[in-house]
Amino acid sequence: MNRLIFVTIGLLAGCATPQGQCINRNTRDLRTVDRLIAETQGNLDRGYAFETVTVYEDYWAICPRPPVAAGEAPSAPRLCLDERPVSVQRAKAIDLNEEARKLDSLTVKRRQLAKAAEPVIARCKAEFPE
Repeated sequence: MNRLIFVTIGLLAGCATPQGQCINRNTRDLRTVDRLIAETQGNLDRGYAFETVTVYEDYWAICPRPPVAAGEAPSAPRLCLDERPVSVQRAKAIDLNEEARKLDSLTVKRRQLAKAAEPVIARCKAEFPE
């Protein structure tokens, strides 16, 4: 199922117009800063952050069967306890003043990146008109 989703996304990304591909390629940092601004603003609005932690949960799995000697009947399947990693989000305390400073710094950086992206976007639009 997940593989199908990734293949579909990959195909859709490949179908983007050359102009869109040019703009996306040259504004990657701007989109990253936008994502970080949204995350930081959410942290300030909530008053706490989320951190992703990997925990291991137990589950029952069918054990591999031992090799069978010639002439012997195979053993019955049996269950084994195994672990699998699971990512969970937990609330994390933050310094709201530090988070506000980070938001201010990201906002300044976003303005700089947006200003630098304007001529690149214009070039992409001129080079690949739609």
